[in-house]
Amino acid sequence: MQTFNSVSRLSRKLSNLLPFASTFQLRIATLVVLAMTGLLSALAIAWLFGEKTIVEVVYQLEVLQTNPPFWLEVPDFNHPFYLYLPTLIFFVITWIVMKLSPQQKTWSRVIMVSILLALTIRYLLWRSLSTLNLDTPLNGIFSIALLGMELLFIFSSCVQLYLVLKIKDRRRQADFLSSSVVEGDFTPSVDIFIPTYNEPAFILKRTIIGCQALLYPHKTIYVLDDGRRAEIQQLARELGCQYITRPDNIHAKAGNLNNALKQTSGELIAVFDADFIPTTNFLQRTVGFFQDIKMALVQTNQNFYNTDPIARNLGLENILTEEVEIFSRYYQPIRDGIATTVCYGSSFVVRRSYLEEVGEFVTDSLSEDYFTGIRLVAQGYHFIYLDEKLSSGLAAENMAAHILQRLRWSRGTLQAFFIDSNPLTIPGLSLMQRLAHLEGLSQWIACIPRSFFLLIPILITFFKVIPVQVTFAESLYFFVPYYLISLSTFAWLNKRSRSAILSDLYSVVQCFPLAMNAIQVMLNPFSQGFQVTPKGLTHTRYVFNWKLALPLIIILLLTLFSFGYNLSFLIQNNANLFSSNDYLQLSEFLLTFFWSCYNILILSIAILIMVDAPKPNLYEWFDLQKIVRLTDGKQVIEGVSMKLSEIGAIVELKSLPTSLSNIQLEILGEGLILSGKVVEVDRAYKHPKIKIEFENINLIQQRQLIELLYCRFGQWKLKKTPGEWHSLWLLIRQLLRPLKFSFKKQKNLKQSF
Repeated sequence: MQTFNSVSRLSRKLSNLLPFASTFQLRIATLVVLAMTGLLSALAIAWLFGEKTIVEVVYQLEVLQTNPPFWLEVPDFNHPFYLYLPTLIFFVITWIVMKLSPQQKTWSRVIMVSILLALTIRYLLWRSLSTLNLDTPLNGIFSIALLGMELLFIFSSCVQLYLVLKIKDRRRQADFLSSSVVEGDFTPSVDIFIPTYNEPAFILKRTIIGCQALLYPHKTIYVLDDGRRAEIQQLARELGCQYITRPDNIHAKAGNLNNALKQTSGELIAVFDADFIPTTNFLQRTVGFFQDIKMALVQTNQNFYNTDPIARNLGLENILTEEVEIFSRYYQPIRDGIATTVCYGSSFVVRRSYLEEVGEFVTDSLSEDYFTGIRLVAQGYHFIYLDEKLSSGLAAENMAAHILQRLRWSRGTLQAFFIDSNPLTIPGLSLMQRLAHLEGLSQWIACIPRSFFLLIPILITFFKVIPVQVTFAESLYFFVPYYLISLSTFAWLNKRSRSAILSDLYSVVQCFPLAMNAIQVMLNPFSQGFQVTPKGLTHTRYVFNWKLALPLIIILLLTLFSFGYNLSFLIQNNANLFSSNDYLQLSEFLLTFFWSCYNILILSIAILIMVDAPKPNLYEWFDLQKIVRLTDGKQVIEGVSMKLSEIGAIVELKSLPTSLSNIQLEILGEGLILSGKVVEVDRAYKHPKIKIEFENINLIQQRQLIELLYCRFGQWKLKKTPGEWHSLWLLIRQLLRPLKFSFKKQKNLKQSF
């Protein structure tokens, strides 16, 4: 049986010769990156200084660029309308397919993938054989660099399109297999691990109560406290679950889980992060898959019950989908088709025997979950993804915590290049599986070219660099069909989880810190340890994240200058610009003008996102409409709950109670009666609304309330992303919102004098 260790075979051999050989594996991957960077830099410098061999090679490439194959040239049309014909034809076809098949079917996926792959290949051939500008070394270096970075995105897109054809939906399979669990025919023992370090007790309490509410007979709940806190031990005792701790924090979360493995014995292990609360049917829907003797791990959808800070800071909490939606609803299902699902580290079930067989949870990376899944698949065991919202967690509550979390995910994933569980080299994976994992790794590196794309208009303006040579007609004939069809089908492909423009906005918000992090990982991958995302945060005023926003502000100011320069160029040369035969001048203008417009919009909104909106309350309020009965000791009033939380309720009534204190609220159909007092009254509507603050809630009531708020079957619904035009309008509207508020403030100030 294959074993796994934290150092490579080469490192083990060298350890007999060199005292520092245990770190040699780090040097190999880093040296490869540095060698490639050095080689490319040396070639660029040699070209700049006119080295004859390189100049001759570039000259031959330039000849090919200026004489492309006839099928990469724009036909000599009699009417300019025909330039739009490819775009129009493909747009109509894709629009018809999406209308006939709003929910993806096999036939519609095949048609859509075929069109997109054909357009991608067409665009790639045109870009590489006809548009490179090699007339000067400076232009050539940036032209080749831009194409190389585009290739990274094109590679990722092509792999995803192929995987779309392999997509699997496990829900029907879960329906069939869960019957054995519900009927009691298959109920293996399950140990539920809740690892915790510094999460507040009130957050952990929700998770424990949610796990205790699971409809499953043979379960044991363990709180794994790496913080060694007396209050958490007391909480576990109060709630009636097991408590495990250890004297140190070696290997962080992975070490904590492995320590618990040695002290427990359940056949299956379910893991929930301290802030993830399962629905009551979680085990019923997942355990049935383990009737397959080869099944090792079942991962479920990652869902959050609060809004991510980007949507909240934009004021679009009820409109935008959560950031992880595109990963949970698109990337995970397409990866499931070839067994390259990613384990999140929470809301999954794993078979103990197979986990112990591969050396327990991986300890040599921050992403112990991801690499543990890779080890299991490499050993030939099954690892599947069930795309159902069977739990919900607490998303990062401000931008600093959001970026910190992404930096940890990025660092942990990119550590793949430095450990034995590297999916590109570990024995047991197929070529397609390795390519899929490579595409996943490349997404964390893509932040580097995304940062570079923000600089292109600035480079063109300040350094007169022209990275592409293209006419307006060529853009319409080759670029527009590829770009427009990709844009219009993006949301359909990812099951309406994210529009393209919103996806790009999320990437721009975090591209600079992630780019720096990716470079640092490749140079020194294990320089930082595991950092827990702060949870349970509040703040009562707006907070501007200067450090995160500063790179965006600098790029925005430079882009504004570039835009102004090109706008003046347009005004002065409007008469002859589009009739000019100087395609380099035209390409310079088109690139900088339109690219600058887009960058200004995205950067402005990204900076706006860096202003954390106030979050004065630790508890989330849910839109939950339930018929309620209100009693104040003298009268009984019926109403409807509008919002509900662990600390209170907002209720719409036909009339107000005579007393605003000593209120009893009964939620009909739930058997839940709570005491409280009225703290706010809103008479602005036809029916008054009151806000009730709960008082003296006992443990039984708290269990009922948490189960009602977080644990109901089918509670977490899918949201659809706004379309591309709607997304664009939303962003522009939110960008203008500060100006609107400023105008109102000035108007009110004048009226006050």
